[in-house]
This record gives sequence, C-alpha cells and structure tokens, in this order.
Amino acid sequence: MLLFSVVAHEYAHAEAAYRQGDDTAYMLGRLTLNPLKHIDPWMSVIFPFLLWRIGAPPFGAAKPVPVNPRKYRNYRQGDIIVSLAGIATNLALFVACTGLFALVGLLGDALPAQTGSLAIAQQMAGWGMWLNVVLAFFNLIPVPPLDGSHVFYHLLPPGVGMRYRQFQALGFVPVLLLIWVFPGALHVLLWPAHRLMDVAVALVGGLAVSPGVFPS
Repeated sequence: MLLFSVVAHEYAHAEAAYRQGDDTAYMLGRLTLNPLKHIDPWMSVIFPFLLWRIGAPPFGAAKPVPVNPRKYRNYRQGDIIVSLAGIATNLALFVACTGLFALVGLLGDALPAQTGSLAIAQQMAGWGMWLNVVLAFFNLIPVPPLDGSHVFYHLLPPGVGMRYRQFQALGFVPVLLLIWVFPGALHVLLWPAHRLMDVAVALVGGLAVSPGVFPS
C-alpha cells in the first residue's frame, strides 16, 4: 500500500505537468504507474524496511518526478496545479480505501466463511487510508522541498519568495531539521490527518470483520 501510494503521488505530478504543457516526465518515461520507474532504493525500500524493523510506523517516498516549470503554459497556475496533484491523488485514494473497507465489511456479513481473507483485505484498506491521508497532509507542509512549499511560495512577495525558494537546493535537510529540532511540530502539522482518519474510522469502523484491522 505504501509503494502504490507514493507511486500514484508521483504519477499524478507527471500527469498534471504533461497537461500543463511540460513533457519532461513523459520523455523520461515517468508518466506511468509502473513502480520500477519511480522506486528510489533508499526512500522506497530500505528506509521503510528499517522503520518497520524497529517498530516505527512505515513511511517512504518515490523518486521525485522531474518537471520544467518554464514549459507550463501559465507558470503560476501550472506550478500550483502540479504541486497539488499528488496531494489530491492521495486524498482520493484515502476516500477510495475507506469505501473499499466498507465494501469488504459488507461482504463479510454475506461470506462469513471468508473472514480470514477479508480481514487481510480490510487491513490493507486500513493501511491505505492511513498512509494516504498522512502523505497528503505531510506534503502540504510549507517547507521545501515538499509540495506545500511550492504553493506557499506564490503567496509571498516576489523578493521574499525568491529567497524562500533558495531552500529548495538543500533537499530534505529543512524537513529533517524541522522534525529533529521541533519534534512536536510534526504532530501538530499532521493534526488534520489524525482527525480525518478518526472521522473515517467512526464511519466505517463498525464494518470491521475482525479486531486489529486498522493501524495502531
């Protein structure tokens, strides 16, 4: 579910960029849902595996899709649309996984002999709900190079925005500093994700075919 979610996120960026006039990702073969084109050995495989081994919640990312904003038909509009495309996709997958969880629960009532298999399917849907809502709101954080920083940049005065955007060159260092220096900040910034997950669980949790199908 994690691999599919991050691949769908990057594919959405590539598709949105193509529709805005930028064929960079298309020419590099990234306009595809084939995970082999998007996997980053460290962030897509090793890092999530290490988190799982130490008992931490799994998290990861795919290789960022290369885009050339200068090719957008409208730079400001294109940059915002492409930046929000991955977030919108994760939110759509969150809704889809919530619906799938409910559907599997209804099947559980009709097929009690398949409870074991249906519980696995619900567990996957539960993880899909959680991972996608976290990915969506995590990427909304206005810290470079996350997607939210691209939108926030356009809300700043030109001079301030240019200096702010220079932090893009530092890669994920600003995000890591935010997490390490202000460990409670991430919990606050992801508060909407937790609340939205609570709402979804309240709506479909009663259809769980067995205990423990939601991430703990």
